[in-house]
Amino acid sequence: MTITQLHYVLAVAEHKNFTLAAEKCFVTQPTLSMQIQKLEEELDVQIFDRGKKPIQLTEVGQKIVLQAKNIVNESGRIQDIVDQQKGYIGGEFKVGIIPTIMPTLLPMFMTNFINKYPKVNLIIEEHTTEEIIRMLKNGQLDAAIAATPLSEESIKEIVLYYEPFVAYVPENNPAYKKKEFEVEDLEENLNNILLLQDGHCFRNNVLNICRANSLGTDTPFQIESGSFETLVKLADEGLGMTLLPYLHTLDMNGKATEKLRHFKEPRPSREVSLIYSKKELKLHIIEALRSTIAGVVRGAITFQNVEITSPLHKK
Repeated sequence: MTITQLHYVLAVAEHKNFTLAAEKCFVTQPTLSMQIQKLEEELDVQIFDRGKKPIQLTEVGQKIVLQAKNIVNESGRIQDIVDQQKGYIGGEFKVGIIPTIMPTLLPMFMTNFINKYPKVNLIIEEHTTEEIIRMLKNGQLDAAIAATPLSEESIKEIVLYYEPFVAYVPENNPAYKKKEFEVEDLEENLNNILLLQDGHCFRNNVLNICRANSLGTDTPFQIESGSFETLVKLADEGLGMTLLPYLHTLDMNGKATEKLRHFKEPRPSREVSLIYSKKELKLHIIEALRSTIAGVVRGAITFQNVEITSPLHKK
């Protein structure tokens, strides 16, 4: 039994296809199949049911995969320990980012990080919060950036910044005349608030604001979309107003910014954190990523006396 064979087993278990698994492992399909077959012969069990499409794990195969994940993850930590001892910041590092953060934050820090740490092979993947939690627990991600708190016992959270919500109000909306918003103003526009589709954590943030102000949770919202750009366009068509994360508003043109309405203090905001498994050993790279992001966030442009705050403490 070898670590390589276990890598191949995990790849097939994930992709449920030998050809695709071989591509992801950068080997030929016959090589991968042969190594898995050797492992099955050594263990005298069948790990995969090849008669089903897509390929499925056998009952014993499911147990083997669970243990294989632990073995592969732990074997990788040996190199992490050596790198950390030597102060070497390099190697592959996979980061997941939720969709409502990735388009705005990634361009802010990516170039700086690459220039400062050229030996790190930073792999960025977009995932939902639910997917990120699962992948961190399975060792498929080294770290992630998401809205917190998550209340996951096995996951460590380092707060990066607090991002205020900003209302985007079209001219035909009575609320357009207001210079600043209060959270209570959402009650008057509740039936016309455009939200992201179910499954986006930003949607939950908005609903939590409503719950906190006793606005109810079963109010029918007119329209739901998968992107902020679509919500803005729908608002411009007179179909309602929407809420945006502050960083998303920085690249808006002058005409669009006239429709932005900031909230009075205390401003509703979301907590954005760098998260990782408590078993993670690549802490030197995590700290490099945290410091880089904190640096660019501190230098973020202030807009109408709104600042992105970067906490000095760690959770």
